[in-house]
Amino acid sequence: MNVPLDFVVAIPARYAASRLPGKPLRLLGGEPLVAHVARRALAAGAREVWVAADDERIADALRDSGVRVAMTSAAHASGSDRLAECADIAGWADETLVVNLQGDEPFAPAQGIRAVARTLAASGAQMATLATPVTEAAALFDPNTVKLVRTTAEAEWGDALYFSRAPIPWHRDAFALGRDALPPGQWLRHIGIYAYSAGFLRKFAKMPPGRLELIESLEQLRVLEAGFRIAVALTPEQFPPGVDTPEDLARAEAYLADGGR
Repeated sequence: MNVPLDFVVAIPARYAASRLPGKPLRLLGGEPLVAHVARRALAAGAREVWVAADDERIADALRDSGVRVAMTSAAHASGSDRLAECADIAGWADETLVVNLQGDEPFAPAQGIRAVARTLAASGAQMATLATPVTEAAALFDPNTVKLVRTTAEAEWGDALYFSRAPIPWHRDAFALGRDALPPGQWLRHIGIYAYSAGFLRKFAKMPPGRLELIESLEQLRVLEAGFRIAVALTPEQFPPGVDTPEDLARAEAYLADGGR
C-alpha cells in the first residue's frame, strides 16, 4: 500500500529582484508570475503551499489563490533565510518535509516537485535536489548553467559530490581536441529546486557561508562543505527555463502562448 507523501511547498518571493524589479508581480498571460508558481505547487499535492513574501502587494495578488502568505523581512540575504523565517511563522515541526520552489519557476512540473520530496524521504539525506542531462556543449561551458557530479546512482538517486559553474567532470582528452561537441558520457545540469526538513532548513540558515560557496556563488556548496549530504535524482519531467530577466519573461510569454511547448 502506497502511503501518500506528506510535504509542504514554500516559495520565496522577493519584490526587489535586481535583474527584474517587481518580478513576482510581473504579468505572464495576464496573471502575476508568482500566481503561476503557486498554482504549480498546489497541483503537486502539497499539504500546504506558502509564499514567503516581503511586500504586501505580493500578498494582495495571492488573495483567494489557495496559498498562504508569510510576510518576511525585506532584509534577508537569501531565499533560504526567507524560508527559515517562513517555517517559524507557519509553525512547522522540525520533521516537516519542505520543498523550496523558486518564485521564478512558472512552469515547474508537478511530477518534479513530488520527485524532489520523494528523494529526500527515500535517501535519508539532509537535503535533496534534481538534475537533468546536459545535451549541448554551449550549456556545459556556460558559467550561468550550474553543473554537478554525484555518486553512481544504483537506486533512483546519488549523493552530490560537487556543484560548479565550471564544466565538471573535465574530459581531459576530448576537450584537448575541441569544445564544440560533447564527448560520450553524461554531464548533469542542476535544477534549482530543493527539499529538506524544516529543522535542517533552520540549521542551514544559521550556518556561515562556506569558502567554496563564496568562490562559486552557489549556496548549496555550504551544505557539502559542512559535511552534510545532498541527494540528487534525475527529474522525471523537464523544467522549462525560469524567469530572471525581461528577455526570460518574453520567452515565457511566447512559451505560454504556444500552449507550453
